[in-house]
Amino acid sequence: MFSHVTQPITAWLAKKKLFERVRLWVLSLGPYPSLALFAVPVIILEPAKPLAGYLLGTGHFFAGAVTFITAEVLKLTFVERLFQLNREKLLSIPAFAWGYQYWRHMMDVVESMEVWKASRRLAADAASMFRARRIEYKRVHRILSTSLSSVAQLAWLKRQAGDLN
Repeated sequence: MFSHVTQPITAWLAKKKLFERVRLWVLSLGPYPSLALFAVPVIILEPAKPLAGYLLGTGHFFAGAVTFITAEVLKLTFVERLFQLNREKLLSIPAFAWGYQYWRHMMDVVESMEVWKASRRLAADAASMFRARRIEYKRVHRILSTSLSSVAQLAWLKRQAGDLN
């Protein structure tokens, strides 16, 4: 479900030159080291959860929420990217292939449910409405900016004309 959030971030990261050497190194690993590599983002980012809990518990709601959400999005993004890079190698591990096949079956069941389809339509409609409102806002802002600029220019010209009299 979170892949809808992390996929654009993952695609953006994939295009960065900075990560090219890391990507080549990850691709050079075998199946089991590739599987072990999934522990790295979890080990690094999982301690953010207790920190977020502490912040929430001490009344720092915004800081706690931002900490939790940021850590989760980063963790999911890195795990998804690692999976994209190593999918074929990971599926060569029998236990991983079985688990992935089971998970894929469960996701197919969930995605075939009418409630899932309705929620995806609702999310797509909301995104479409947001994009339309954003375009409309930009159009109105551009018109108002142009109009206000014209009014400011007119006021300046009147002031200049008044100074001449």
